[in-house]
Amino acid sequence: MDSKRYDAIIVGGGIAGLTSAAFLSRGGKHVLLLEKTNELGGLVNSFERDGFVFDVGVRAILNAGVMLPMLQDLDIHLDLVPGLVSIGIEDKIINIEGHDDIADYRNLLAGLFPDSIGEIDKFIESMKQIMKLLDVLYGIENPLFKDIKNDKEYLFKTLLPWLPKYLLANGKINRLSLPSEAFLKEMIKDPSLIDMISQHFFKNTPTFFALSYFTLYLNYLYPKGGIGMLSSALVEKINEFDGEILTNTLVKEIDAAQQFVVDELGQKYYYDNLIWAGDMKTFYEIASLGNLPLDVKSNFQKTKESLKRGKPGESVFSLYLEVNRPASYFGHISHGHFFYTPSKKGLGNIHRSELTELLDNWESFDKEAVLGWLDSFLKYNTFEVSIPALRDPDLAPEGKTGLMVSILVEYELFDKVKKSGWEDEFKIEVENRMIHILSETVYPRLKDRVEKQFSFTPLSFEKRTSSAGGAIVGWSFEAEIPVVHKMLDVNKSVLTPIPNVYLAGKWAYNPAGVPTCVMTGKIAADKILKG
Repeated sequence: MDSKRYDAIIVGGGIAGLTSAAFLSRGGKHVLLLEKTNELGGLVNSFERDGFVFDVGVRAILNAGVMLPMLQDLDIHLDLVPGLVSIGIEDKIINIEGHDDIADYRNLLAGLFPDSIGEIDKFIESMKQIMKLLDVLYGIENPLFKDIKNDKEYLFKTLLPWLPKYLLANGKINRLSLPSEAFLKEMIKDPSLIDMISQHFFKNTPTFFALSYFTLYLNYLYPKGGIGMLSSALVEKINEFDGEILTNTLVKEIDAAQQFVVDELGQKYYYDNLIWAGDMKTFYEIASLGNLPLDVKSNFQKTKESLKRGKPGESVFSLYLEVNRPASYFGHISHGHFFYTPSKKGLGNIHRSELTELLDNWESFDKEAVLGWLDSFLKYNTFEVSIPALRDPDLAPEGKTGLMVSILVEYELFDKVKKSGWEDEFKIEVENRMIHILSETVYPRLKDRVEKQFSFTPLSFEKRTSSAGGAIVGWSFEAEIPVVHKMLDVNKSVLTPIPNVYLAGKWAYNPAGVPTCVMTGKIAADKILKG
C-alpha cells in the first residue's frame, strides 16, 4: 500500500500535467502522472513519418512572458527560433517581423477594400491600442517562475514598477471582452472586411485577444526538432527528479473521501493531493465524495451543473502533405507560419447560420448538399499553413517539404458524417478540395507535387488527445464560460470544492493556450508545495 501512496497524483499528461509533475517532483514530492493514451504532451507534440516531422496540434509556442521563464526555472535548454508569421489574402502577402509591419497590414486591407480606408484606419488605431495593452501584460517575465523573496533586483526594479501598469491594462482588457465580430461591426460596414480580420479566430473570440494578434505573432517561438521537444524536455525533467509516469492508464473512478483513484484494471493509487489536468466534465462525472462535508458536496454539485452549460470550443481539420519541392520554394512565398485566405469575400454566414441549418436538419440534406456546402466553406475560409522545414531544415528529407494546413471546424459536423457512414469518404473530399484550392491560388500545381497526404479530423484529435469534442483551446466563447476567465483571478482557476484536489490545463481557465496551461500547471503545483 505504501508504495502506491503519493504526495501528488496528476491525471492527464498534456502540457499542464507535465508542468505540474516537473515542479512537484523537483520540489521533492513523491509524484505519479497518469496518462490514458500512450503518448505524452497532448496537443504539444510531434511525430515522424517518412522522414518528415509534423506537429500534432500547436504550430508555435507563444512566449507571453511565461514560456521562457518556465524553461529557465527548470533549467531546460531548447534551441528556439522565432516563429515568424505571414498573412496573405488572394495574391497579396505580407511578412510580420516587427510592430512597424502593422502599416503593411493596413495597406494590405486598404488595397483590397479601397472604399473602406477610413474604417480600416480606425480599426488599425484600435488594434494599436490593444496591442499596447498586451505588451504590458507580457512585458515582464512572469513572477510565477521567479524567486521573489530572494531576487530583490527583480522585485524592486521589474515587478513593483510593472504592477500599476498591469492593473491599469488589465482593467481595460476586461472591458474588451465583447466578441471581436461585434466590436468590428461597430466601426466597419463591409462584412467581407470584417471576415478578413476575424475569421481565422474562434467564433466570438474576445476583442482584446483577437485584435492583439500582431503582438501574439511576434511572441511566437518554435523549438528545433519540432513542437514535441517541449513536452519531451519536461518528461526528462520529471524522470530526472524521480517522478513516476504511467501511460495507457485510464482513470475510471475518484474516491475523494478516501483519496484514491482507480484505473480501468481496478488498480488503486492513493494520494494526499490530486491535480486533474484532463477533461473537466469527466472529473465531475467520475468523482464520488463519500462522507465529505455537506458544503463541499453542495458546491461540487453547483459546479457540476454549471459545467453542463459549457460547450467545448471549435476543433480543427489538419491536412498533412509530403511535398516533392524544397523548402526554399515555400520560403519565397511566406514565413513558416502562414495565414492564407484565397478570397477576400470571406465566409459570411457559411460557417454560422448555414452550418447551423445543415446540422439541425441533417436528415433532410443528402450527400451532394453537404459537399456543396463544403465547397463554399473551403473556398472562402482562412488556412493556417505551417511549414516546419522553414524553421528547421532537418524536419524534412532533402529537397522535400512537409506542409500542415489547418482550418477551424465544428466537431458536430464530423460526428454526424461518421454516424451517416461516410467518414472516410468525407475526409478525402475535404483533403482533395483543400489541395485543389491551394494549387489554384498560392501554391500553383501543388497537387502535382504531393507524394502523400493524410489528415486529422476533430474525431482524430479527440481520440489522440482525449480532448472532448476535439477542442483545441477548451471552452467555446459562444456559450456560458463555466470557469475563471479573468487574469486577476487565474489563481482561483485551479481550485475545486474539494480542498486537496486541483485543476490545471485548458479546461481550467479561458481563453486557453500553451502559456495558460503552463501557468495553471505551475499554480496547482505551488498550492501543493506551499501546503
